[in-house]
Amino acid sequence: MDNPIDPRALLQQLHLAVALVDLEQNSICFENACFFDWFPPPAEEQGGISDRIPSLPMDKAVQRLSDRGSYRLELEVQVKGRATPVRLEMHRMEHQGATLTLIEGRDISKEKESQYMLDSYSRMAEKNAKALEREKDRVERLLLNVMPKQVYEELKNYGTTTPQHFDNAAILMLDFVRFTDMQISHDASALVSELNDIFSAFDRIVEMFGCERIRTIGDSYMAVSGVPEESGEDTANIARVALRMRRYLEKRNAAHSNEWRGRIGINTGPVIGSLVGIQKYVYDLFGPGVNLAARMESHSEPMRITLNQATYELIKDDFICTPRGESEIKGFGPMELYFLEDEAKQHYR
Repeated sequence: MDNPIDPRALLQQLHLAVALVDLEQNSICFENACFFDWFPPPAEEQGGISDRIPSLPMDKAVQRLSDRGSYRLELEVQVKGRATPVRLEMHRMEHQGATLTLIEGRDISKEKESQYMLDSYSRMAEKNAKALEREKDRVERLLLNVMPKQVYEELKNYGTTTPQHFDNAAILMLDFVRFTDMQISHDASALVSELNDIFSAFDRIVEMFGCERIRTIGDSYMAVSGVPEESGEDTANIARVALRMRRYLEKRNAAHSNEWRGRIGINTGPVIGSLVGIQKYVYDLFGPGVNLAARMESHSEPMRITLNQATYELIKDDFICTPRGESEIKGFGPMELYFLEDEAKQHYR
């Protein structure tokens, strides 16, 4: 005949901590070896359940067991000198008219390690996502520095852009006089630093009037109004930009030893705007409007702003201009030219 199964012997072999306790008497009715090892009694004493598990909130446990019939908590125990996370599950039981509590303890080290790894991966993924978003923002800012926002949106959405024709773009060209002869030109770092300061100031002026900086090449600066969207005051806006650039240079020259004397030309006319390049993007303008603006700049004088008859007609009611006579303009023939002096006081802002 087979030997009868001893439930207590089976419980002693479990790798779970199991105990049957009487919370009211603060006594342990049964415990297996694992429970004894995890929650050993105080030295030379058997100790009640509150002594064996001092971190157990007894009042809270009793209340939860009374209300719900179960209670769960997590704590750390010392197992062979190592802090081990354990989950205790307590269940209320009725046995022969007495109310007892079954306690099961599980080692949740692997679970905690998995949770820690998952949290680490989540934090890493979140960190990488934020870094990617910052890089995306940085690239977007860089691209917006070399092309209008509307062109950037088209490039982002479709991967390419279509050249656009603009009938009445207002273009400004600026170049510094005797740039290579300036004393500072022999100190490359100082030259770049000052030129950067000046062009940064120009960028702020351009932005102030809703215009776009198109490009800088060496000591030349090009800006436009009416690309890619017309405002109805594009020629007036580019004229205001030109006047404030000159005013900025006058104030800077008065306060610095190095004198920067700009020659400015403006023109309103037809252009084509297009993104050039595949790996290194450059947004540029082409066409007769750009060519004539360049001619106005080359026919201008230091710290003067030159415009042609057609451009003058567009702003003559709001700006003060003085005629400078007729000149032969290469590729365009003879033209009446004007100096832009200032903005009319009633329109000054």
